[in-house]
Amino acid sequence: MSSPNNFNQSIIEEFRANGGKVGGPFANGSLLLLTSIGAKSGQPRTNPVAYVSDGDHLAIIASKAGAPTNPDWYHNLLANPQATVEVGNERFQVRATVVAEESERERLYAKMVERSPGFAEYPQKTSRKIPVVILSRV
Repeated sequence: MSSPNNFNQSIIEEFRANGGKVGGPFANGSLLLLTSIGAKSGQPRTNPVAYVSDGDHLAIIASKAGAPTNPDWYHNLLANPQATVEVGNERFQVRATVVAEESERERLYAKMVERSPGFAEYPQKTSRKIPVVILSRV
């Protein structure tokens, strides 16, 4: 069985080789590559992350498929909110902001569920409040 890092690396390579298109479980989904700076290591870390557009912003969900802990990229963004995003063939800098207002978090989470229905089950799998993060182009 391959590790999550190997799985992510294959998705990253496929994304970059195909202008942002990937197959398998992410075919027809909205996927971006998020490069954040490691909170502990200080090193760049790239992760494929599902997103939805919201006006001029991108919204990402720190679901980790309903795991009991937040994904590493979320902790990285809390420590270092400046990041790089790749969408399709475009690469740009963003600033990450955690959505604090509950009604806005719920609205954006519902928008993600509409785009990717699998997100609907994640809150039932965990006792934590799943964070929503807005990425704003800088």
